[in-house]
Amino acid sequence: MKLTLTTGAALLLTTAATAGGIDRTLNNYSVLFEDGNYAELAFSFVRPDVTGEYPTALGGGSTGVMSEDYETAAFSMKYELNPTVDLGLFVNQPFGADASYPEGLYTGLAAEWDSNQVALVLKYQATPNISVYGGVRSIESQADILIPNALVAGPIAQSLGAQAQADGAVAQEIGARALAIGGRAQDTADRAQAAAQQAAAAAAAGDLAQAQTLGARAAALGAQAGELRDNAVALGAQAEAQGAAAQALGAQAQAIGDIAQTASPTDGPYTYRANTESDRRTSYIIGAAYERPEIALRVALTYESGYTHEFESFETIPALAAFPVTSVTEIEMPDVLTLDFQTGVAPGTLVFGSIRHATWSDWQVAPAGYLALTGGPVTGIDDDVTTYRIGVGRAFTDQLSGFARFTYEDGNGTELSRLAPTDGSRAFGIGGSYTRGAVKFTGGLEYIDFGDGNDASGTVFADNDAVGLGLSVGYSF
Repeated sequence: MKLTLTTGAALLLTTAATAGGIDRTLNNYSVLFEDGNYAELAFSFVRPDVTGEYPTALGGGSTGVMSEDYETAAFSMKYELNPTVDLGLFVNQPFGADASYPEGLYTGLAAEWDSNQVALVLKYQATPNISVYGGVRSIESQADILIPNALVAGPIAQSLGAQAQADGAVAQEIGARALAIGGRAQDTADRAQAAAQQAAAAAAAGDLAQAQTLGARAAALGAQAGELRDNAVALGAQAEAQGAAAQALGAQAQAIGDIAQTASPTDGPYTYRANTESDRRTSYIIGAAYERPEIALRVALTYESGYTHEFESFETIPALAAFPVTSVTEIEMPDVLTLDFQTGVAPGTLVFGSIRHATWSDWQVAPAGYLALTGGPVTGIDDDVTTYRIGVGRAFTDQLSGFARFTYEDGNGTELSRLAPTDGSRAFGIGGSYTRGAVKFTGGLEYIDFGDGNDASGTVFADNDAVGLGLSVGYSF
C-alpha cells in the first residue's frame, strides 16, 4: 500500500501546477523511498479555461480563452548503490507558461516559457529511521513575449495627449501673462504721455524746472513701457511656440491613437516583441526524512535553492528609434521549501499531504528596453505562494488502490497579471494504482477552481478553472 499510494499522490502534483507561479512539474522525491531499484515515466495533460470580461470603457466583451492546453513528461529513477546509499535521477519540465489572448483589446498578447530540468540526488540512510539527501539540478529555460500594437501605442498616445494638454495649459498661462504685461505696458505708456503733456504745459508757462522734472518722468515711464512691451512680445512668442508644440504633440497623439485602433495587433508599428536565448543554470537540493515503516510514517523536508536566469534578450518595437535593444535580462527563480508527510491511520488506509512554500515574489520579467520605455516590468508576481495539500489513500486489494486529495492556495487580493490572471486556487483530485508483478500503473484526474480578480485595466477574471489528467508507469527492478 505504501508504494502505490505515495507514488500515485505525487503523480497528481503534475496536474495541479496551473496555480501559483509558473510551476509545471515537481520532482517526485518519494521515488527515493521506493524499495530496491525503481523507474517511473509520467505524463500529464492540463486543459485550463481562463477568460476575462473587459470593462465598458474598453469596449466590453470577452477576452476569449487566454490559457493554452499543455502536456508534460517526467522520468524519475532510484538506483540502490549499496544498502545505505541511493542515487536518484529526475528529468522533467519544471516551469512553463503558454498564454495567448484571442479577442478584444488584448488580442495578440502572448507569452511562452519553456524549460527542461535534470536533477541528480544522493540519499544516505543514516539510521533505520533517518535519512538525508542532497544533490544538484540543472534547469534550462527560454522565453518569448509579444505585446500587441494597441497595448503599446495606446499608452504612448495617452501619454503624449496628456503632455499636449499640459503644454497647452502652460501656453495659455504664458499668453495670459503676456496680455497682463502688455496691459501694464500700455498703462505705463499712457502715464508717460500724460507726463510729457504736463511737461510741455509747464514749459509754456515758463516753469522750466517743473518742465524738466516732468520731462524726465515721462522719459523714464516711456522706457519702462518699452521694456514691458518687449517682455509682453517675448512672452507672446513663447506662448505661441508652446501652443504650437502642444498642437504638434496632440496631432502625434491622435496619429498614434489611430494606429493603436487600426494597425495589426501582432505586426503593427508599435508591436513589442522580446525573445531570449536559452539559459541554463544550476541550483542545489537538500533534504532529510524521518520514517517508521511499521506504521507507514514518513516526514520529509526538502529545500530547493533559487537561482537567477541571465537571458540574452532581443527586443523590438519597429516605430521607436530606441529599439531594437539587446541586453541581458535577469529573472530570479524561487527558493522552495516543501514538507511532505504520510502516515497509516488504519489497516490499508494512509493519510498524506504536503506544505510547499515558493518565493515567487522575487520573480519578475523586466527586459531593459521595456523597462526604460514604461518604467515597469512586463509581468511579475506580487506575493510568495504557499500550497497546502491533504489526501487519503485506500488499498482495496494487494494490487489495486485508490486515493483522493484536496489542494489549496490562498489568494492575495492584489492586481492580477494579464499573463497569469488567477488569484489562488482550490483543487480536488482522485486516482488509483494497479500493480501487476514489477509494473505499476497509476492514473489521476484533478479539477482546479481558480480564484477571481481584476487586472490593472479593470478586466475581470472570474469563474475560471482547469482539468488535469496524469498517467504513470513504474517498474521495480
